[in-house]
Amino acid sequence: MSEERPVRLHCFAHAGAGVSAYFGWPNHLGPGVEQSAHLLPGREGRRREPRLTDRQGLLDDLLHKVATGPGGPHEPYVLYGHSLGALVAYTLTRALHEAGLPGPALLALGASPPPDRSSSLSDACRESDELLMSLLDEADALPEGAAVGGFWHRAVMPVLRDDLILADELRKAAREPLQGPPLDVPVLLVAGRDDPLAQLEAMAGWRSWTTGPVVARTVPGDHFFVRGRELPRLIGRACRVVGRLAADRAPAAARG
Repeated sequence: MSEERPVRLHCFAHAGAGVSAYFGWPNHLGPGVEQSAHLLPGREGRRREPRLTDRQGLLDDLLHKVATGPGGPHEPYVLYGHSLGALVAYTLTRALHEAGLPGPALLALGASPPPDRSSSLSDACRESDELLMSLLDEADALPEGAAVGGFWHRAVMPVLRDDLILADELRKAAREPLQGPPLDVPVLLVAGRDDPLAQLEAMAGWRSWTTGPVVARTVPGDHFFVRGRELPRLIGRACRVVGRLAADRAPAAARG
């Protein structure tokens, strides 16, 4: 791997979050991978920017960063999205495909059912705060002591709600007919063993969203297994496979 170009890994976070869950990933990805975690507007270093709640706004913000950035169209790259991030990664992949631009060598999706399956949280994105917090509590996704009117509610719920609205809009847009030929991209599905929101059985429905090969894996953890060690290790190994396959094809392309 030392003689091969690093594979660029683009990462997208779950609803209500910045990119802090990816800060520790370089310690576990292993060699040959260069990570870029993409921060959406309205949080952390972009907190003063308006949050996104629609597909076109998302594409305006992110598509050029993937299509023209390091590891873009001239080198193989990988997308990983977690929960909401999985819908973001799929949306970007589809937009690149429909525009006739090179897409990812691998689309890795974690903790998210496909757009044609119900999603308790995004389905309730326009319901009351009380109902949303009840659903979060049932899914073990609510911090201990969080209550309506409390600090977590005031600080996080506005971001989370807009992100759930974005997820709902992305799911709706994904169900619209695809422009052009079928999407043909290899997909890696990752589920948390104890995730109440996206078990592997539900995630398997992503198989009908690509004509490419699909591999499914389970790792330890609940819905937030993105914070553990097993996921970046798995994604790192997948990136190195992508790199080796690209290196194997390069001499043949040069001869052609």
